[in-house]
Amino acid sequence: MSREVVIYHNPKCSKSRDSLELITSMGIKPKVKLYLEENISYEEINRILILLAIKPRDLLRRSEDEYEKYNLDNQDLNDSQIINIMISNPILIERPIVISNNSAAIGRPTDKILEILNQ
Repeated sequence: MSREVVIYHNPKCSKSRDSLELITSMGIKPKVKLYLEENISYEEINRILILLAIKPRDLLRRSEDEYEKYNLDNQDLNDSQIINIMISNPILIERPIVISNNSAAIGRPTDKILEILNQ
């Protein structure tokens, strides 16, 4: 049985590199989405959120300068506004995200990826 595994990857991130190494060490050749270089769509982010069963705010990297710049602590921002800010500033998206078999996991820690790969 063949399945597609996708990793939303940032090569500069050690957790992302560790996750990609884990996937390939299992003999899986994932589709690598360099989301900081390639456009990420509203639909993609929405699908990821549905698979993760989280709200857009939960996918944000709070340590990035853009988080403060766009006042993302503001509770008046709705989900759609937050997603649009992520599209314009993909550095804000938590990483790495792995999708397999209609399941998704954020690879922090990388053990979370094993859970969906072993389904």
